[in-house]
Amino acid sequence: MTEQMAGEESQTFDDIFQAIKADPQNAEYTAAGIDPLYAVAEDARVMVIGQAPSHIAQETRIPRNDKSGDRLREWMGVDRVTFYDPHQVAIVPMDFYFPGKGKGGDLPPRKGFAEKWHPVLLGMMPQVRLTMLVG
Repeated sequence: MTEQMAGEESQTFDDIFQAIKADPQNAEYTAAGIDPLYAVAEDARVMVIGQAPSHIAQETRIPRNDKSGDRLREWMGVDRVTFYDPHQVAIVPMDFYFPGKGKGGDLPPRKGFAEKWHPVLLGMMPQVRLTMLVG
């Protein structure tokens, strides 16, 4: 499904969003009314790739809307308005859903998720000049 979508030039970001929701791997989230959480735009020049959204971020529907996001924005030297403008900063986590709690904190992102969806999204953002990998 993803290879076909990546090859179709007529795909929009909304098409991809809907395809992610419809992916059987995400059926439990979609059934619970939880949408994928990321922020992208065709003209974004900076992209932040991190882990999966936190529980707080998923509840508020704002990516990286937690203490780690506060620290990241401080480290980057950008305000909330700039950081949350997808035309300036794309926020693409390794998994677009909160994975749940584990013994030592949040569970890791699901395996294979980024490999499935990142190439599609990245192919639609040709202006990205800086990619930050944030753990």
